[in-house]
Amino acid sequence: MRWPSNGGENPAMRILRCRARAWPWWMLLTVALAGCGREDGPGTGQRPPVRVEVETVTAQAVPNLVELPGRVEAARSAEVRARADGIVERQLYVDGTDVAANAPLFRIDPRDLQARVQQARASLASAKAARAQTASLRARLSTLVQRKAVSVQEYESAQASFRQADAALLEAQAAVDRASLQLDHATVRAPIAGRAGRAQVSEGALVSAAGATLMTRIDQLDPVFVIFNPSHIAMNELERGIAAGRVVLADDRQVAVTILRDDGTPISTPGVLDFSETAIDPATGSRTLRARLPNAEGRLLPGQFVRGILAVGTVPHGISLPERAIQVGEDEASVMVVNDEGIAMRRAVMLAGQSGGRWVVQSGLKPGERVIVDGWHKIQPGQPVSVASPKDAPR
Repeated sequence: MRWPSNGGENPAMRILRCRARAWPWWMLLTVALAGCGREDGPGTGQRPPVRVEVETVTAQAVPNLVELPGRVEAARSAEVRARADGIVERQLYVDGTDVAANAPLFRIDPRDLQARVQQARASLASAKAARAQTASLRARLSTLVQRKAVSVQEYESAQASFRQADAALLEAQAAVDRASLQLDHATVRAPIAGRAGRAQVSEGALVSAAGATLMTRIDQLDPVFVIFNPSHIAMNELERGIAAGRVVLADDRQVAVTILRDDGTPISTPGVLDFSETAIDPATGSRTLRARLPNAEGRLLPGQFVRGILAVGTVPHGISLPERAIQVGEDEASVMVVNDEGIAMRRAVMLAGQSGGRWVVQSGLKPGERVIVDGWHKIQPGQPVSVASPKDAPR
């Protein structure tokens, strides 16, 4: 069979020509695939060590920080109770507001008490008249007895009547004073300045002085007290550390106290420890410590549970690390240390608190060890690292 010669082409030749054109691409693809699977040198496939910045642990004077749970108490607290009998006519303050000392809080219906004052004043007027009469009689008999116009017995009887009338006058005056005081108690006033709580009685309620009906409560919130109850074992250990010189107190022997908020941030104004109970609670085996703190903003409320950091002197040979070097987990805190072979290892540590942007490490490290402060989040325990100078360290 002959193929046409007028521009036609043999199909077999076309196939061979196409294969010849495609051959160089197949060759390139084969060489490229072979190159991907070939090891060109001894270092291929190994990652270079991660560069990290470290801080060498040194012993230095650090604050001796003790963290304790505590409970807030008002510096002064007063229960406002009824001192007069009657019906509550009106509440004169708003629940939960700050009130000044002697500010009116409630008004009790005063009409019955006003009537008692008038009755006492009438008795006082009667006593004054009786005293004047007996005084006049005593003066007249005094002249007559000198003339022996009356007997001495009559004169002495007049003197006794005068003394009784004088005592009755004093008693009537005291009754007026007491009735006036009861009338004054119809206006219930704040005994101290502070924040008044919720009213315990409503308008129209009957209150009693004999029953000392509770009407409200006032707490003074600036300053406030925070009560701590550390175990006596921990207190004894601290005292032994002070005696042995492991803990050095300040010259004024004051202990600064910082209260932490719920999110762990400290309240700006610290306080001081002002009381330490010498007795041990037999039920809990704890001692009572009290801190006094300013509370001008009113953030600390009575009954609130808080955490406090007590700066009990300094530890002459303590250890501290930057905050960024500490990994704080749910159960423990840890750091990454670099051993002599340049391998990163995880190390659990016990923290004692923060001071000046650094964590005080209570245990887990010793001087001379190298702790990774930057770059630890890029490595795993057991991985080799390269210690960088501070200017080359990762940020």
